Amino acid sequence: MEALNLTQRPPRKTTDVLGGVIFMARTVDKLRATLPGGDVGAYQIQGFSSRMLEMLAIDEEDLRSLVALAQTDDEIAQWVLKHTTQEARDAWNSWINAQTLRERLDRPGFFDRYPVARDLPPDTTMIEMLNYDDTATFA
Repeated sequence: MEALNLTQRPPRKTTDVLGGVIFMARTVDKLRATLPGGDVGAYQIQGFSSRMLEMLAIDEEDLRSLVALAQTDDEIAQWVLKHTTQEARDAWNSWINAQTLRERLDRPGFFDRYPVARDLPPDTTMIEMLNYDDTATFA
C-alpha cells in the first residue's frame, strides 16, 4: 500500500471496520503514514491502536510489514481474520465502544490535545470524539 500523509487528511474513521475489527482501518492508515514517504503528523500508534493490537495479540511490526506489502484492504482483512480469534475481536469491539470521555476528563493535557471534547457530553464515546476531532482539525 502507498504511504499516507496524515498532515493533509485524517486517517479513516474510528468506526470503520476492517477484518471484523473496529478501529483497524484507522490503524492501517496510521501505519501507512509511518512507511517511507509518509507523514503521521499528530497521529500516533501509541494509544487505542496499540491497545487494539495488544488485545488482538498482533505484533505492530508484523502488521506494518503486511501493510507495506499489501495491495488492498481485503488482503489485510483476511490476514486479521486468520491471525485473531472471534473472541478477541469481540472483546476489543466491546471495549472500544464502552470508552467514554468521562474516564479521561481528569487526565492532564486531555483538553489541550482534544479541544473539541470540551463541547461534548461526558458520555460521548471516545471513538465518536476522535471523529469529531478529525473533522475539526481538517475543516
